[in-house]
Amino acid sequence: MDIVIPLFDRFEPLDAIGPYEILAHVPGATVRFVAPEPGLVQDVLGSLPVHVPTRYSEVERCDVLLVPGGGGAWTVADDPEFLDWVRHVHEGTRFTTSVCTGALVLAAAGLLDGLTVTSHWGVIDELASYGAVYTPERIVRHDRVITSAGVSAGIDMAIRLAALLSDDTTAQAIQLYTEYDPQPPFDTGSVAKAPAEVLERARNLT
Repeated sequence: MDIVIPLFDRFEPLDAIGPYEILAHVPGATVRFVAPEPGLVQDVLGSLPVHVPTRYSEVERCDVLLVPGGGGAWTVADDPEFLDWVRHVHEGTRFTTSVCTGALVLAAAGLLDGLTVTSHWGVIDELASYGAVYTPERIVRHDRVITSAGVSAGIDMAIRLAALLSDDTTAQAIQLYTEYDPQPPFDTGSVAKAPAEVLERARNLT
């Protein structure tokens, strides 16, 4: 089972590493990172360079395509060659998925046209410009296309995906092994719950 995660300059680290941690435990699965060019790829926070040996164009097909987000998502969403590759690989996937603003890439490739999708709350209008309809759900699935909300939601999506690729017991075992049992100190993890001053501070973080 071949799971491919494309990285690009200014990718959001948890978007990619969170699902990687989960999906790498799926029996029979191999997770590969690919990039526009082989070499170091820098994350959006600036301190996590990742060496990626494989150019994305070397991958003709895979079972799962997982597109993370980050500041660089806008760059690859405007790259015709990258979007052609996403469309080509999507034709043969079991699941094509996104985390956070990675949904913009799938939308730019035409894969979300007319679909209800989720992503980071900051890109609602941009998703609409591609013909997608935003919903504030954590995970949204349409057959083999799965989108997840901002950053940490990729872990939830990956656990759901692990169940689809194996079985519920295996997915639950992976959740237990990684001790994914969220108990956040504050209940401000969504726009619906956050007070105005927290929302304003969050906007200034991006």
